[in-house]
Amino acid sequence: MKTPRTYYGLAVAVAVATVLFLILAIGALGILGEGGRPDRVYAAVLAVLVVGTVVARLRAPGMALVLMATAGAQALVTVVALVVGLPPEGASVADILVVNAMYAGLFTLSAWLFRQASEARAIVEA
Repeated sequence: MKTPRTYYGLAVAVAVATVLFLILAIGALGILGEGGRPDRVYAAVLAVLVVGTVVARLRAPGMALVLMATAGAQALVTVVALVVGLPPEGASVADILVVNAMYAGLFTLSAWLFRQASEARAIVEA
């Protein structure tokens, strides 16, 4: 059985790597369009993560909820972007869905790891 610290460390690593990867993808490539203007909607995803992290005070049970909310925000931003017609020329709707599903999946993985850390801690304390 892994220790709570192991799960917590993995959860933080996945979350930080996902955020960095998202920021790099927006800055270097642009997910929803060139020039970065349409990609500003992803600031909402990062805002959910930052505000939630402050509220959860980096505690595993709260962080699990925060990362699930972040994954939900990622999905919501994708739906809104597709509804208002933001996919750039040359990019298909499938491309946008797959890229954003990857980010939502990584945020969900981090949430699961935080949940595992929380449960492992409860077992150790019992």
